[in-house]
Amino acid sequence: MLAERVEGEIVATTRAMATDVTLRVAPLVVSGERGATDAAIRSALEVFHEVEEVCTRFNPSSPLMRVNASPTRWHRVPPLLFRALEEASRANQRTDGRFDPRVLADLVALGYDRTLAFSTGAVTTTPRGGRHASRPSRQPWQPRFRGATLEVLLGDAVDLGGIGKGLAVRWASERLATVTPNYLVEAGGDCYCAGVAPDANGWRVGIEDPTDARDSLAVLALTNRAVTTSSIRLRQWRSGGDAVHHLIDPRTRRPGGGTLVAVTVVGKDPAAAEVDSKTLFLAGEQQIAHAARRHGIAALWVDVHGTIGISDNMKGYVLWQRP
Repeated sequence: MLAERVEGEIVATTRAMATDVTLRVAPLVVSGERGATDAAIRSALEVFHEVEEVCTRFNPSSPLMRVNASPTRWHRVPPLLFRALEEASRANQRTDGRFDPRVLADLVALGYDRTLAFSTGAVTTTPRGGRHASRPSRQPWQPRFRGATLEVLLGDAVDLGGIGKGLAVRWASERLATVTPNYLVEAGGDCYCAGVAPDANGWRVGIEDPTDARDSLAVLALTNRAVTTSSIRLRQWRSGGDAVHHLIDPRTRRPGGGTLVAVTVVGKDPAAAEVDSKTLFLAGEQQIAHAARRHGIAALWVDVHGTIGISDNMKGYVLWQRP
């Protein structure tokens, strides 16, 4: 952990879950001694390492991958993994299956079976089973849980990448809330903004332009709200001769979203907002406005042509938007 005071606030950072994690604590009102605040900050940062350790799919010996190795039988799992899997199941039910973590086999089929060096430029993988291998449709996901013994029966292998970071942001926020009402948790585009910033105003969050990370599409003002972005800017590659990305449509079991490049959602909870940003992305450019309006989601999106869309519920959070 790296922590320092910057202009009246405490800033702490770590690297976990393939992203940079930053906490900003604005100690306008802090209960207890500095030691309690430092302990809460360390605990909040550690959440991301804990989630990575038990929920990663890139370590075959992780608790998640041990369950995935034989998903049709019962497994006793660590408490954090049990909670994450329960949350994934609830998200699947809440979205009527539009969010479905059973995408592991589909990502592996596209060659995303290991940590890919996307930052180095073009990545090409060899698809499993042929370039256009068909993937059979699935029945609704019906995992089973035994809370008393922390046992799960998943039925199919899962990837928690679609909700894990949002859960880590939520759980880190809960730990910081024990010492201060004013803080920011940020992890690679997923944030929770609690209370007020050091200037006593709402937190300012920029929405990155997915075509140029140096520019912004908009700036939001947030208080006690989460903001998450689902984007294909970093997670896209070529599988055989096809351009693909990591956001898999559970209906087709192929990368979805049409011409959309990124979707940002504001909500009360970071895990729910992360799920909503992905389901809206998979709605595609033709249906996203209707889906956001139907479900009352505050969303902003951009397509490959640079066209920006915004839902009515998002407009109240926008301080500035690129013309």
